[in-house]
Amino acid sequence: MDLIFILKAVLIAVVEGITEFIPVSSTGHMILVGWAIGFKGEFAKMFEVVIQLGAIMAVVVLYWGKIEESIRDFLKFIITRGREGKTGFRFGINVITASIPMAVVGVLFYDKIKSKFVPEAVILGFIVGGFLLIIIEKVYRNKAHRVESLDNITVMQAFKVGVLQLLAVWPGMSRSASTIMGGWVAGLSTAAAAEFSFFIAIPAMVGSSAKDLFEFDFSIMTGTLWVSLAVGFIVAFIVALIVIKKFIDYLKKKPMKVFAVYRIAAGTLLGILVLTNIITLT
Repeated sequence: MDLIFILKAVLIAVVEGITEFIPVSSTGHMILVGWAIGFKGEFAKMFEVVIQLGAIMAVVVLYWGKIEESIRDFLKFIITRGREGKTGFRFGINVITASIPMAVVGVLFYDKIKSKFVPEAVILGFIVGGFLLIIIEKVYRNKAHRVESLDNITVMQAFKVGVLQLLAVWPGMSRSASTIMGGWVAGLSTAAAAEFSFFIAIPAMVGSSAKDLFEFDFSIMTGTLWVSLAVGFIVAFIVALIVIKKFIDYLKKKPMKVFAVYRIAAGTLLGILVLTNIITLT
């Protein structure tokens, strides 16, 4: 059993749990940290997929009441032909609507998108995403009549969020940042945009993860790798559980500028280090 390898896996899982639902790009951070500690290769790619599922399970646990109610209402609406369950049905339709743009792009271009996950693209995504956060928050966040409740989101607003989520195909841009910016543009409050991004992450992440796991060569698995997977899944789940609660509390009181500044500073510093060959992310 390779303890050092397992500890590296734990570190990557912690990074995933912290960054998956805040607007700083979890994939970008995992790629960069993975390069830095030598955690890469075929297993590392599959490991990232599994721990992302661990993180999304945190959403399922935290919001199970809303998920269960929406599924029940969705079915009730269909069975009663619209007489009951309107709220849950509308919310379900909104989640589906917001997921359609990413689903279409994923089916058509998934392999090409994956091939673009290179250091330079991640670093540029950090910086560009940071500036977009600042600009879009300044223009849209404090406009009047923002939607505060997930149940009051319209289909058109959900679609706008789904379209902006497409920015996340750029490695380093961040799915969370993209959907929150989409929420601002669509007229949602920051907290509502963040919570809605959690829900539409479920189909997006489960779908992409299922495809990756189906294509993975499990014949390379050893005892160390299986233990790393299990521990990584659990760690990502626990860390994400803690981060989601604190992130929503933060958004209700303060702006997102701190995340934008971090992205720009981190991306700029990494860019300088790579361009001057002080570090080599290969």
